[in-house]
Amino acid sequence: MKTLTLMLTLFFACNCGAAELSALPRLVDLGAGKCIPCKQMKPILAELTKEYAGQFEVVFIDVWENRGAGEPYGLRMIPTQIFFAADGKELARHEGFMAKKDILAKWREVGVVLRGPVALEAASVPAAPAAAQPVAR
Repeated sequence: MKTLTLMLTLFFACNCGAAELSALPRLVDLGAGKCIPCKQMKPILAELTKEYAGQFEVVFIDVWENRGAGEPYGLRMIPTQIFFAADGKELARHEGFMAKKDILAKWREVGVVLRGPVALEAASVPAAPAAAQPVAR
């Protein structure tokens, strides 16, 4: 039941009023947990979710567990990545494995300006110097 609720929420968010539900662009990855290229995408999607939180959303839909979930998207093969504007308009799509750098390049290509990874922003703040440790002799 949770899966069905999530599917319906994602469907309506991506197709029927995304501007009301989210003010962020959205990357929807349609794949399956057992598909090899989809498995390769999983850590990339996790990194993007963490590093670009607040800049765009990442949604994964397993179309093998949720048969029919790909139908509203005109899915032809997996994995498929669909890039949506904050207003829910489809900006671009890609079929097959997509590297992290290519996903970020596609956002730039469609005009979505990203500030950069959250982790890198935090890393650019100088850290306090470490206390000197005595050298054992």
